[in-house]
Amino acid sequence: MKKLMFFITTAFLLMSISTFAQEFKANTGKSELKWTGKKVTGEHWGFIGLKEGKLTLQKNKITSGEFIIDMNSMNCKDLTDESYNQKLIGHLKSDDFFSVEKFPTAKLTITESGSFVKGEATVNGKLTIKDITHPVIFKAKKTENTYVAQIVIDRSKYEVKYGSGKFFAGLGDNMIYDDFTLDVKLVVE
Repeated sequence: MKKLMFFITTAFLLMSISTFAQEFKANTGKSELKWTGKKVTGEHWGFIGLKEGKLTLQKNKITSGEFIIDMNSMNCKDLTDESYNQKLIGHLKSDDFFSVEKFPTAKLTITESGSFVKGEATVNGKLTIKDITHPVIFKAKKTENTYVAQIVIDRSKYEVKYGSGKFFAGLGDNMIYDDFTLDVKLVVE
């Protein structure tokens, strides 16, 4: 009888715990945000640091989250020539692109997700770059305390027009595609 009562009590506690919201903090040292931008003649990629973040889960769904991205930490990993590398990063931080001096952070806010099925869910949120906010939808995969996702972002929606075929004609080989990707590896604790 004692074993049965213990089993019933344990089962009840486990069920009640799963209905309460759990908040997790991002491990900024282990999380990664990899950006990739493409142009007609190639591509560049690098990383941007996560300044801080948190994620709330309830009943196998993400119910909220907020992540602050440190735009000053942007780097480029594909250019080995230091002068070209610094020239590209300086240009990306300039007013032609992300105006990092005026807007040192970007923000991703998670508003909700579907239930995780086989470790995958659709996530809805809002991305703010240069104080301009637009909705984003992406798939996230979860394994233990790590979430991975690829977010495709149309930079032209955030007033990042440099080299865009939407705004400038006759760019030829100098055209830069509007979509860039952010490959996210979020580690929480």
